[in-house]
Amino acid sequence: MRIAAIGDLHCKSDSAGMIRQLLKGVDREADILLLAGDITNLGLVEEMEVLLDELSFFSLPKVAVIGNHDHESNQIELLIKMMTESGILVLDGTSCLIDKVGIVGTKGFCGGFGKLHVQPFGEQALKNFIKTSINEASRIDKALAELNCPFRVAAMHYAPIKETLLGEEIELYPFLGSSLFADVFDRHKVDVVVHAHAHHGSPYALTPGGIPVHNVSRFVQSRFGHRDWCLLTVGEEDLKEQKARIEAASKDKTSP
Repeated sequence: MRIAAIGDLHCKSDSAGMIRQLLKGVDREADILLLAGDITNLGLVEEMEVLLDELSFFSLPKVAVIGNHDHESNQIELLIKMMTESGILVLDGTSCLIDKVGIVGTKGFCGGFGKLHVQPFGEQALKNFIKTSINEASRIDKALAELNCPFRVAAMHYAPIKETLLGEEIELYPFLGSSLFADVFDRHKVDVVVHAHAHHGSPYALTPGGIPVHNVSRFVQSRFGHRDWCLLTVGEEDLKEQKARIEAASKDKTSP
């Protein structure tokens, strides 16, 4: 199974033609198009209309998670309805099965990473903030527990690990993702994870449990000399090779 993954399209009302160019070649090379959030720029209906028209030029199955920008105009339910009616599978703490590959998806949220993850303690406002991540992680945990298939892919908008944020200002890390999701993915032994959101981050790294994570923000992909979308092949040998390649790249970065 070949998955073309891209995030941060940020489609605007005047983006006609641009999205088609960004996605050039996906029909030929991929079996699924996976959209990792911030599909629109301001969450406007007119932006979604442009996006759906652009995506209509590509016939492969499409799966999406939403991003923070898609929430901006408080029309997220309408936008999801538009996507669903156009044939896009929108995942929000849910899953889908395409051939032998199960895909779980959620927007994700903030909170930070590892020992520095913000705790739900003190003011109610802070508790509510962090409980958003806790609740989303619980939903994706349940979705994975119910997904029985040979291969499992996790899609998010926010980051599940800090390593793919390298390049962003460190002060922003708690607002760019949460390691609660990586904990869930490691516990369920997911095969590969994609996210976006961190425009200035790094293209790939591993969870503490050794799962490949790809930052498929189009800005990251292009900055590292890649095309705007990331092609991932999901198969036993392909996944082993992918993990080995990321491990080797990580060692190179830490070599004296």
